[in-house]
Amino acid sequence: MSQEQAAAKSGSPGAADASSDAEEPIEDKPMSFWEHLDELRKRLVRSILVFFAACIVGWEVREKLLHFLTVPFVQAWREQNLPGNPSLHFGAPAAAFVAYFKLSMIGGAALASPFIFYQLWAFVAPGLYAREKRYVIPFVLFSTLLFVGGGLFGWRAAFPISFGYFLSMAGTVEGGGVTITPTVMMGDYLDFVAQLLLGFGIIFEIPLIVLFLSIAGVINYLQLIMFGRWFVFAAFILAAILTPPDITSQLVMAVPMCLLYVVSIGLAYVFGKPPTDAQRAAYKKRKEKEVSQG
Repeated sequence: MSQEQAAAKSGSPGAADASSDAEEPIEDKPMSFWEHLDELRKRLVRSILVFFAACIVGWEVREKLLHFLTVPFVQAWREQNLPGNPSLHFGAPAAAFVAYFKLSMIGGAALASPFIFYQLWAFVAPGLYAREKRYVIPFVLFSTLLFVGGGLFGWRAAFPISFGYFLSMAGTVEGGGVTITPTVMMGDYLDFVAQLLLGFGIIFEIPLIVLFLSIAGVINYLQLIMFGRWFVFAAFILAAILTPPDITSQLVMAVPMCLLYVVSIGLAYVFGKPPTDAQRAAYKKRKEKEVSQG
């Protein structure tokens, strides 16, 4: 029997210390600036390769993807009682190929998102504490679900409103004589769809980003509360940029952003690091000032 086994059997302090040392995670040594650049290059190359492989899969199912993404457009066309069948057009011999390539990239981004999020985590992991590195699986899982779920929410909620608003402009102009007929180009349609899908996918990542920043101690719930009014302003500005000019479409994006921000404050309060005494005092002073001015 070895000394380690004997010590473990006798329950000596040396055995407990050895066992504790074995269970302690080994901290990574600090990386230099050039090592960080090399690590970034590796992560980017891997993400790009997997993304292109996912695009090949997306290309194989491009017609199914197109059918899925055009469902809100077809419904809006019929709800507006437009003549003829809903249709997309292309104006150059290669335009349809380019449009399908864009579509395969949309599908590839959704398919490769778990791997890309893992590479993002692996890049920032060396700068985290050992206890924070354990969150890799929840981070990859929830970031993927939120990104894809945000896109599905946009497809289900924002797309019908947007297409209904745009197609409502078709028809005969008051007074007669001129008829406005929609001729939707395939490439333009997919560009618009990709913009909205990406926008909703990113804004649905807000709770997860805030959660990990609060766990790392970068922000806390008091700072989020104080920044709340500015976030609401920024949410409506972003929604005005990404959505059609009608107020309904803007509300469909801005309101979920604000609700997600409220959820983020709750997550930061429950799981994040508590604010310091100085931050509490500053928050209390600001609230007293607002009350006195109000």
